[in-house]
Amino acid sequence: MVRTRVGYAGGTLADPTYHHLGDHTETVQVDYDPDVIGYQDLLEVFWASHSPTSRPWSRQYASIIFFHDEAQREAAESSLRSEEERRGRTLYTEIRPADTFYRAEDYHQKYYLRAVRDLSAEFQAMYPDAEAFTDSTAAARANGFAGGNGTSEQAEALSGRLGLSEAGERTLHDIARGLARRR
Repeated sequence: MVRTRVGYAGGTLADPTYHHLGDHTETVQVDYDPDVIGYQDLLEVFWASHSPTSRPWSRQYASIIFFHDEAQREAAESSLRSEEERRGRTLYTEIRPADTFYRAEDYHQKYYLRAVRDLSAEFQAMYPDAEAFTDSTAAARANGFAGGNGTSEQAEALSGRLGLSEAGERTLHDIARGLARRR
């Protein structure tokens, strides 16, 4: 993944906010390099990351795959059919064309990373502008580890590549080693 942003999409209200969402749904925008990870891989992560087996209690939390072209639409529909067959039940996931994406407020961005105060402070010092922090590939990767994804081997492969201090590197590796022990 190159970067991720959280925000709102799929609705009709202009400029939604968390407290004035209208008919939008909370979503994640993913920028990725198709030479490194394929759209099908992203769909697999989508299905593994949540359980859309019941109707959402509000539009805010609907399960939606937004597609950008016909190939993505076909792949999304095929993955939905396959996932329903695998689970043996109807899944409440919509497949819709991507429309305007509205970034969520800054305090929603890199949520898991923000909870690791020392590490977050390092990234915010490197990227003092909120948009640059949100759009940082390095911050996105650290957020993934902080959110419970990744291995100590993956953290080791990133050593020296995220711009962190020695203490920041140790924190990231400690997080990853903790993940390895929980698995």
